[in-house]
Amino acid sequence: MSGRTFLWTCWTVLVVALVGGSPLWAADTAGTGSFYGAGLGAGIGAALTLVGAGIGFGRIGAAALESMARQPEVAPQIGQNMLIVAALLEGATFFSLIVCIIMAFKA
Repeated sequence: MSGRTFLWTCWTVLVVALVGGSPLWAADTAGTGSFYGAGLGAGIGAALTLVGAGIGFGRIGAAALESMARQPEVAPQIGQNMLIVAALLEGATFFSLIVCIIMAFKA
């Protein structure tokens, strides 16, 4: 099994486990209106957000450096566009983390 296939399998298993188990985590077993799994779901959501952002930043940087090496004369424009895309990715990451933090404190 190649590394890419293994990673794809791990992500698929994780997604199926999270989607399949979410009704159990959100169950109100005590009848008090509190959700026991909200904190766990928020932690997993924050972790997935940060892992996804790290992969995204790595891919942005790798693609920018490769294109700068191929065409050094356009390096300033590539660097500027890379920073814009990275800022947009960071904004989406912060939004996701704020949602996870709000979920954690609602529990």
